Amino acid sequence: MKSVNSLAIIVTASSLMLLSGCATQKEIMLEEGYPLAYAEGFDDGCHSGNQAGGSLFDQFKKDVRQFKKDSQYAQGWSDGFRQCETQQEAVQRQTRIAIEQQKLTEQKKQNDLQEQYHLEREVLKGVDTSNFKYLK
Repeated sequence: MKSVNSLAIIVTASSLMLLSGCATQKEIMLEEGYPLAYAEGFDDGCHSGNQAGGSLFDQFKKDVRQFKKDSQYAQGWSDGFRQCETQQEAVQRQTRIAIEQQKLTEQKKQNDLQEQYHLEREVLKGVDTSNFKYLK
């Protein structure tokens, strides 16, 4: 079980490192020529989408007043929410898959050990093992 927890931490940490770069998404979008309102909306929507997708590190973020009056902010927020929610759900799914694979691997090891034990017991049936004590 300890290795399952370790694996989950490694997968989650790796995912977080991949999702967070040196420059913020907003800065990158501005450098690529997106309007400021769209980039701000996308950034806010992305935080909200990550939270909706299962991230424990993001919170819902939306400037409702700007969302209602600025169509670029609203479109950016909606796009960011959908994209980041989908990405976060994929990260969560991959983490669950990795944990389940680790559990299956550990269960297979346990099954193999039990099978070996039972085979050894079966082989020794009917064998006088009283002289085995002298093998030490």
